Amino acid sequence: MKGDKVFVDTNIIIYAYTVSVEEKHKIAMKIMEDLWISGLGVLSTQVLQEFFAVATRNIPKPLDIKSAKEIVEDFLKWDVVINDGESILEAIEMHEKHKYSFWDSMIIAAAIKGRCSTLLSEDLIDGQTIDGMEIKNPFKGWRKKGKDRYTQIQR
Repeated sequence: MKGDKVFVDTNIIIYAYTVSVEEKHKIAMKIMEDLWISGLGVLSTQVLQEFFAVATRNIPKPLDIKSAKEIVEDFLKWDVVINDGESILEAIEMHEKHKYSFWDSMIIAAAIKGRCSTLLSEDLIDGQTIDGMEIKNPFKGWRKKGKDRYTQIQR
């Protein structure tokens, strides 16, 4: 991550601010700390919207609205890609070409628009490169060991 912008998908932020899966929480927290320190983190208006919606209702222990709003306000200090009409058209092309859902295509288009070298997401194809940007799943190498418990895969 040295010197290159890194786009963070919603799921990484959710894991960082909730502890529903302990190992993913630890990994996500480390990523977020590194990006806050380096100043290389990028996200989009879509990621902020999804974070707020999920964090305040779709997790086992939802955040209260005030806390979630404060987190969103903090993230506004990062580079935030605004999804506009051009972004929508690019996402449609991405959707058609790569067969991702429209919403995942919006994430990819925003990461490219933000000039990121890396997109961190557990929902996309790990290792795939699109327009010079690599998709990485930071949780790859971990496997489920039981209810909400993960262990690192030995290679």
